[in-house]
Amino acid sequence: MRALLGLACLLAAGATAAAAPLPAPQWWKGNLHTHTLWSDGDDYPEVIARWYKEQGYHFLSLTDHNRLQAGERWVDVAKSKGGMPALARYRKAWGEDWVKTRSVEGRLEVRLKSFQEFRGRVEAPGQFLMLQGIEVTDQYKAFPVHINVSNVQEPLKPQGGSNVVQVMQRNINAILEQRRRTGQPMLPHLNHPNFGWGITAEEFLEVTGEPFFEVYNGHPLVRNEGDALHAGTERIWDILLTRRLAERKGTVLYGLATDDAHNYHSVSNKLSNPGRGWVMVRAAELKPAALIAALEAGDFYASTGVRLREVRRSATELGVDIEAEPGVRYTTYFIGTRRGYDPANEPLRQPTGEALRVTHRYSPDIGCELAKVLGATATYTFRGDEIYVRAKVVSSKSMVNPMPAGEKQAAWVQPVVPRP
Repeated sequence: MRALLGLACLLAAGATAAAAPLPAPQWWKGNLHTHTLWSDGDDYPEVIARWYKEQGYHFLSLTDHNRLQAGERWVDVAKSKGGMPALARYRKAWGEDWVKTRSVEGRLEVRLKSFQEFRGRVEAPGQFLMLQGIEVTDQYKAFPVHINVSNVQEPLKPQGGSNVVQVMQRNINAILEQRRRTGQPMLPHLNHPNFGWGITAEEFLEVTGEPFFEVYNGHPLVRNEGDALHAGTERIWDILLTRRLAERKGTVLYGLATDDAHNYHSVSNKLSNPGRGWVMVRAAELKPAALIAALEAGDFYASTGVRLREVRRSATELGVDIEAEPGVRYTTYFIGTRRGYDPANEPLRQPTGEALRVTHRYSPDIGCELAKVLGATATYTFRGDEIYVRAKVVSSKSMVNPMPAGEKQAAWVQPVVPRP
């Protein structure tokens, strides 16, 4: 009898422990696009990771081109980006016992530490998390097609294809297949569609299985703002949201902000420096599964400096409460498309009549300004005819190390689909 009672107590204790509630959700700051000496960055991965940790980030994905930070890799110091100055700083910060070098035919080489080696030196439970990442770097002819994967488990090779759509779809399929096979949560996202003018809205529209893209990327060559011929990334976002939801009966597309950092030793708006763009994810735990689940639920915002205390999403409204800084002005724009919009679109054409390979021109009905609110709190009440509503908060304060010069701090709140 005593043994049965003891067993009952143990079972009851186990049930109590299993039923223990998760901590209250909180905001976690992270970057999902960063490069190291494993590909074309100019610093060592653990040095970069420590910088993000010391700057108050909670999670980081190092995403080198077509390469995991795995296996043994030596680089020629003099030929590497960063060179001897980077090595000297590395040795000073991490110690001679950690840094491994050798001489090969009179040339100094340094061994790059693997993800599994260095993550334990920077991670801290509940404070800082590393997600293994990769940038699947592909192209069709001269058009770049790059897709990042965070929390990837195994290497991924570019899949190629006979056009831009096929290249995107084949790579997305390979990523989703690894996720299905391994059972591990993995987050793919399409990088910088305007880099090399690689991807148009119409091409992206044909791809399935990709709910994320970079609405802001901190690399000076990616042309977030577009130009006279090419739509900016926010315009692309609104076109895709409207057509995916209204015409294809598809899913919401979420917008990320990332650094795409490569340069860590000099600061300039002409360099791809760290600290320009990030995501703030609301989750109960700083763990891969919790972060990815929150991202997939749209429970996050993208930022280049604006901080939000709260994002309020309900069946009737979308609202934001801003962590306002003294003397700084904030304007919140609620943006969306209403049912009954003009769906007509036309390609831009050369004088000969030949269509240019650029995003089409669309009616101003798509992605129009639904409301504009000044101040630290803003709310939009759904009228009932919106296909989606998103919000952008713009500050009067300039970004730290802006790109381009004078760019103001902003935050992008993820779109909500109002229910009739």
